[in-house]
Amino acid sequence: MDTQPTRATAPQPDEITREVVDLMANLVALFHREYEEAAAARSLTGAQAKVLALLRRGPMPMRQIAQTLSCEPSNITGIVDRLETRGFVTRQPDLQDRRVKLVAATGTGATASEELRESLNFAREPLAALGPDERTQLRDLLRRMLTGATGPGA
Repeated sequence: MDTQPTRATAPQPDEITREVVDLMANLVALFHREYEEAAAARSLTGAQAKVLALLRRGPMPMRQIAQTLSCEPSNITGIVDRLETRGFVTRQPDLQDRRVKLVAATGTGATASEELRESLNFAREPLAALGPDERTQLRDLLRRMLTGATGPGA
């Protein structure tokens, strides 16, 4: 009698799942291409634009920016240095922990980020083909997928 533990095998994706994954990958590629072009039109790198977009939530520690963007803190330091030189962000001490520096968008940085966001037509046009109920359903399904992938509250 075999007492070796058996490993559960992941279910094999069906054709619909494969097609959905391919469609999502195509949408992500389209989004990234348009995002990079919109950033470049404002003399920003994609990474700089992403940092400014994150800062719409409010000031945040550089370590949190690095974790959110899945990159090394040293990379964020260089990005923030360049944004600060251009007057898009400032560094300020965290009132809870003065060892921590918070990065905050300036008015100029917030304006640039909002202009970039408004210039993105990537989703606006394709979503216009869906009715309000369909957009709501798509939003709800995407939220559910993200919650399943990252866990509640993530």
